[in-house]
Amino acid sequence: MKDVTKPVTLEAEYGGSAVDFYGNHKAGFEVTGKINRKEFGLTWGTVTEAGTSVLGDDVKLIANVQFTKQA
Repeated sequence: MKDVTKPVTLEAEYGGSAVDFYGNHKAGFEVTGKINRKEFGLTWGTVTEAGTSVLGDDVKLIANVQFTKQA
């Protein structure tokens, strides 16, 4: 993001595996993590009249992925 490259630690949870109608072996995972947007140069933000931030610093990352091993 914004010309910044950093390593990010993610957690993966195995969801299971199956064989589809074509004989392909598939495995599913849920990958989660979070980053601080300011560490990647995304520093825009504003404050409401009450003094609260409109945009948080942490960004949650969630991906459901499926991998296929073809027969």
